[in-house]
Amino acid sequence: MDYKILTPEIQQFIDSQLGVSIPQLALQKNPFPDIEWITIVNQIEAKAKARTKLPTWFNTANILYPSKISVEQTSSERTAEYKSSLLNGSSLIDLTGGFGVDDYYFANTMKSVTHCEINSDLSEIVKHNFKQLGVTNIDCIAGDSLTTLQSTTEKWDWIYIDPSRRNDAKGKVFMLKDCLPNVPENLDLYFEKSDAILIKTAPLLDLAAGLSELQNVKTIHIVALENEVKELLWELHKNYSGAISIKTVNLTKEGANTFEFILDQDSADAKYSLPKRYLFEPNSAIMKSGGFNEISSQYQLDKLHKHSHLYTSNEVFNFPGRIFEIQHVIPYTKKEIKIHLENSKHNLTTRNFPETVENIRKKWKIKDGGDSYCFFTTDMNNDKIVLLCNKLQ
Repeated sequence: MDYKILTPEIQQFIDSQLGVSIPQLALQKNPFPDIEWITIVNQIEAKAKARTKLPTWFNTANILYPSKISVEQTSSERTAEYKSSLLNGSSLIDLTGGFGVDDYYFANTMKSVTHCEINSDLSEIVKHNFKQLGVTNIDCIAGDSLTTLQSTTEKWDWIYIDPSRRNDAKGKVFMLKDCLPNVPENLDLYFEKSDAILIKTAPLLDLAAGLSELQNVKTIHIVALENEVKELLWELHKNYSGAISIKTVNLTKEGANTFEFILDQDSADAKYSLPKRYLFEPNSAIMKSGGFNEISSQYQLDKLHKHSHLYTSNEVFNFPGRIFEIQHVIPYTKKEIKIHLENSKHNLTTRNFPETVENIRKKWKIKDGGDSYCFFTTDMNNDKIVLLCNKLQ
């Protein structure tokens, strides 16, 4: 990284160009010939990405940014803060440090953090940024973290790993063995260096697939941000062989909605009924968890159908998801749809239904938007129905 980019004139210019089209910027003449134009443009693009995702970095002076891809791939501050709340102890080593967002938050709860990053340029950027952020308890090591582990007798309270998919793994089913570092292959070494491991993976990883490759899993955290699943966190403890907890969290502007259950104990028979007064739709983290019978059991809700994953009740209460008041239940027939929905405006959702939202809109000339919500689904009698609703939560 060319540190001349930190001169006040260039930093002021970068701030003045945030929000300007990158293709438009690329065609401009470089007003600072002592530094490559592409370097300045990259800083502008990456900093713009950080505005909402990484406000602490964005609002701190003289921060250096890596490529926009590194910023896109890093944890958001909200999810990093959640991860830090899960851990306690004195020391943590991050084997895949990246841009260091997770470590910044780990440093708030740990006495010392070791940031390992194989890319030496990125490691230097992160080391510089931690100084700007006023963080003094993170040690940055450039190089292969596997070599670092093998060359020391030190032990840590926690190991944190965020493996990335290898380029040659594209198109394959997501497996941890296709990532760098290869966590399943190195688990024995990791447990020599720590009794507790936290692994972050993309939401694409199937829970059963992850469990087939890992050992000693105690808890799986499914983390969503504003109802979009962002990451899975696998908490491993040495020699643990008990029940596996599933914890879901949906982080919102208002706070966090959580839901928990024990894996493989989702055997309670769900109750079923035809639509009642209210409709409940679990958030995306719960949908990823697969705890559909647990939702019915814990909240005393009836399911509309085994595969619909929509719930109903005559009572309304706080729920980790969306709640609607059902206004009409319409059979999915040509006659009824023509009367109630053709040439109208609604928000559409399909659950356990043979047609897509796009096809339904085109077929019945239904525009998107408005205050009304329509769920196209299947009821307990296997009849195709449409629920016209008003949103309550």
